[in-house]
Order: sequence, then structure tokens, then C-alpha cells
Amino acid sequence: GAAAAAIVVAAGPLNPPTGAVTSTYKTLSEVEPRTAINAANTPGDADSLFRITVPGSYYLTGNITGVVGKHGVKIAASGVTLDLNGFQVLGVSGSLSGVATTLTTLTSIAVSNGEVRDWGQSGVTLGLNANPSGVIKDIRSINNTLNGITCGRGSVLTRCVASGNGGTGIVMSPGSTITQSVANLNEGAGISTTGLCVISECDSLSNHGDGIVAGAGTGVYNCSVRANQLNGIIAAAECVITGNACSFSGNGGDGANILLSSGNNRIEGNNCCNADRGIQTLSSGNVIIRNSCANNTINWVIAANNVCGPILDRTSPASAAISGNVAPSSLGSTDANANFTY
Repeated sequence: GAAAAAIVVAAGPLNPPTGAVTSTYKTLSEVEPRTAINAANTPGDADSLFRITVPGSYYLTGNITGVVGKHGVKIAASGVTLDLNGFQVLGVSGSLSGVATTLTTLTSIAVSNGEVRDWGQSGVTLGLNANPSGVIKDIRSINNTLNGITCGRGSVLTRCVASGNGGTGIVMSPGSTITQSVANLNEGAGISTTGLCVISECDSLSNHGDGIVAGAGTGVYNCSVRANQLNGIIAAAECVITGNACSFSGNGGDGANILLSSGNNRIEGNNCCNADRGIQTLSSGNVIIRNSCANNTINWVIAANNVCGPILDRTSPASAAISGNVAPSSLGSTDANANFTY
């Protein structure tokens, strides 16, 4: 009846369309439009296990173990995207760098998504001051002999970890930006830039040098800097250091939570605790407002001729306990730019 008719209609036409039958099969390049890193596609040379010489998108299909005297993956072309695909690039004693560029003329290189560890030189190095417009994201660079990660000019680093490296954790070239990354337990500084960079929402912890070295014109925003053996944040000229939590700098050595080595810096809204010195300037011409210091051996060491909001000693604020919706101020000042010792 009606049900049978409906079934016939749903089945579609009984006669196939005219013309040759065409396959719906997809080629391998259509399914995976990238190039696998292997001896056939990316053969190495005298100083590399694998070498990329053509622009394009590349990926690992498994872990790589290095050999003495060679880089793991050497990038020798511009316009390369390398996805470690969640795998490890493992070095050995006497190896070179894990992922490296060796030409200073390259541009637009991206490395992401994996771990690079135990290399005889650096983990990932895209060339200090060279190789501009790089992207490094979701990389863990661990226990390499030299630096963890080195980027070129105008690069972007996101969600990276540099830990236990023999040099600096992350080295940034001018014009670069780093966000949401961690540098800890490195023998040198945690994060270092020669200038004109942005460092935001990063953690620099327990490094044997300075926590963050901010070259001229660098912005350091909303970072956690803790228990580094030298200074927490050391800034050259024209920097903006805002909203950072710095503590226990000079751990095992001598240091300030924030140290200004030159002038024309703006230091605002930072909290500095439990160091040899809280905030210290070595020169004039800085603006220091809305910061707070507590439990440092010396909370404030400010050279003459800096612009500084009032510093209020609120170590004994004499405020009553608060329970409810209303309480009087215990700030001791109505100055919006006041600094506090507490």
C-alpha cells in the first residue's frame, strides 16, 4: 500500500546517470596534505639527521633520536611549518641542536606541538636576530646543553616550556612576543630579550640567573617571577613593567625583585615580596606608581630624581577585623598613585 510506495520513492532512481563511473577515492596527499619527516622525504646531510629544503608543511610520524655531531631537524628553507605531532626529538651527548635553522636569510618558520630534549647544543633555535616572523607554540624544550628556545625577529611564542637547560630558557629577538609560557630551573636567565619585545602572562621560576631580562623598550605584563637566584625582573630603558608578582629574588645569591638599570621606565602595579630588595633603581628618570612591597630586606631603593608616588608604610595598618558590607579605608592615603609597604 502507501508504505510500500514510500519505500520505493525513498530508494531513488533505478537507472544510473550516464557517463563513465568516477572514483570517490582520495589520494594520500588529499588525506594528509603534508610531508612526513623521514629519510626518503627529508634526507639529512653532514650535520643533520633530517633536512628540510623546500617550503611546505611537515610533520613527525614518531620520535627522533639524534646522533653525535648532527642536528635533529635542520630547516634550510623559508615558509616551513614543522609539526612535531606530539612526539619527542631526543638528543644524545655530543649532538648539535634539536630543531635548528642555519641560514640567516630565512623567514616565516613555525615549529609546534612536541618535546625537544637532551641536545648537545640548543633545543629549538631559529636564529637570534635573524629568521624573522617565526611562530613557536606548544613546545617543551628540556635539559639541553645551551639555550632552550631561541627565536628570530618578530616572532611569536605561545604556551612553551623551557626547563633545566644549561643556558637561558627562552631567548627573544627584537619585536617578538611571548605569552602563557614557563621558564624554570635553567642555568642562565629564565626569559631574556635584547629589546622591543612583549612578555605577558609567563612564569619564570627558580632559574640560576635573572628571572626576566627586559631589554630596552620591552613590556612585561602580569607575569609570575619567583625564587630566581639573581634579580626577578631586570629592565633596561623605556620598559613598562606592570602587574607582575615577584618574590624571593636573590634566592641563594643577591638580588632585587625589580631592578631598573637605566631610565625612562614605567613601573606600575607590581607586588614584590621576600627578596634582598623590593624595587631598586640605579638611575634617575623612572616613574614608579601603585606598587606594593613586603618582607624584603630593604623594600625600596630609589635613586634621586625619579618620579615616585608616595610610599606609605602600612606594616601596621591598625584596621579592625571586617565582617559585613562596609569598612573604612586602611590605606592611609587617597592618592591613586600611592605605593605601599605592608
